[in-house]
Amino acid sequence: MFGHYQFCPRCRAELSTRRFPSDTDAERRMCDSCGFIYWNNSRPTAGGVVEDSQGRVLLGRRGIAPSKGLWDLPGGFLEPGEHPEAGFVRELLEETGLHVEPIALLGFYMDQYGDDPNEHTLNIFYWCRVLETSGEALASDDMAELGWFAPGDIPSDLAFQNVVDALADWKAKKRYGTS
Repeated sequence: MFGHYQFCPRCRAELSTRRFPSDTDAERRMCDSCGFIYWNNSRPTAGGVVEDSQGRVLLGRRGIAPSKGLWDLPGGFLEPGEHPEAGFVRELLEETGLHVEPIALLGFYMDQYGDDPNEHTLNIFYWCRVLETSGEALASDDMAELGWFAPGDIPSDLAFQNVVDALADWKAKKRYGTS
């Protein structure tokens, strides 16, 4: 399960695997020498469901692995100590060149990043709009291409399950007029 972590990052002693803090909890990699515990927490991400004045959503074709070539919502991993709202604004600017503001918190979605079953993500999506002074969307950073899609025209080749789930929630909230 944690084969890629064999040694302690603090003291370099060999890690052991056991259930902690009790025998009913998940297995964790631990250092018997210094007490380090590798918790393997889900990695937090933040992204945006960007809607334009025509009711279309912005998707980006991934230019990097995992899921290279598939459509994704713009967003990414949070920096240490970064608030999710600040993270999604930063990521949207990096990947699309757009300045955005949140309309509402869309939801939280659990997922896996790539093929590694131990790379769990906690994905936080905001429903947002582009600020008028933003200009045109341009693919950058992780995105190879950008496209605007009407709710009924969203491509089926989506990068991650969290994207599928967030877009389903966005469509449902649009349908019922909630934000």
